[in-house]
Amino acid sequence: MNVWKLTAPAKLERLETENPAREEGKVRVRVTKVFLNGTDAAIYSGAVGVRRPLIPGRYAVGMVAEEGGVSYLPKGTRVLLHAVVNAPDTGTSPKDFSEDDFLLCGRTADGFLRDLINLSPENVTALPDSVNDEKALLLHHVALAKAAADKLGVKKGQHVAVVGANLLGILLCQLLIYQQAAPILIDSEPARLEFARSCGIYYTMAADDALLANVANVTGGRLVSGAVYLASSRRNTPSVPFSVCAQHANVVLCGSGEQLSLDFSVPFRKQLSVFCVTHRSDNLEAAINLVVSGAVDVSPFDMHTVKAENVAQLLADYPGESHDLKTINVVTMI
Repeated sequence: MNVWKLTAPAKLERLETENPAREEGKVRVRVTKVFLNGTDAAIYSGAVGVRRPLIPGRYAVGMVAEEGGVSYLPKGTRVLLHAVVNAPDTGTSPKDFSEDDFLLCGRTADGFLRDLINLSPENVTALPDSVNDEKALLLHHVALAKAAADKLGVKKGQHVAVVGANLLGILLCQLLIYQQAAPILIDSEPARLEFARSCGIYYTMAADDALLANVANVTGGRLVSGAVYLASSRRNTPSVPFSVCAQHANVVLCGSGEQLSLDFSVPFRKQLSVFCVTHRSDNLEAAINLVVSGAVDVSPFDMHTVKAENVAQLLADYPGESHDLKTINVVTMI
């Protein structure tokens, strides 16, 4: 089979290896499509440090390749591969609490840029026919958006600030609108806000000196009832969600372990409650239901498909934070 390994910064090698040996209690999955984003490109370039060699690719869908004794996952079942898996128990006694409880595929564990993989049944989710591969590749983002929305605990009609007009920010705003809240999407890049408006986000604001006045104008001077800061949107300063919140609001920091420098003087003064939410695989069934029910709409996005042999060029040419938000890069493995 083919497997792609990152052996050094900007060096991705395609290797031909034997098919993985069958493992009792696991299902063999043929990987069909992989979604690559800015984090994958940063790992490829070396801007994000990882242990190498590493197989890239966090988000993937596939198909059960053969009968494996799991009755609800017969051969031919389309499945979503979980991007977050439980970390193995190292047996440390007493437990080293600095260890991660989970691993991120394609970052702290091998990812899915390969032809075949054996996975535990609990690390895949069967996909209904109503969710195509392209929508399925975004399910982890929808699940994370739901986790952030749940932590906010906002009620119908309340204004919420979402800081970061990236893919996750747009999906989160759509979900909040579905829940009948009123999200305000904030970003420092006008082109991203313009695209967000085409996705149905009607309150968008520039992260500039007039932001506080603009938020107050929309909320009748009350500021917002809660805010989410997307750590992956590094062009926006982490102080923004604190500044636009009213007293006693909830603020959710949403990311995958990014390093943030935060000034907590404003949260103390306003008595804000701060929560941290990261990628997990807990909400994937709920995310499927949200996609099927139309809570999020990915139709404005363009799926740019490349073949696996061109993935190194795709990662090398990835423009980072300035890339066209509308484009979602999908690698087809078959």
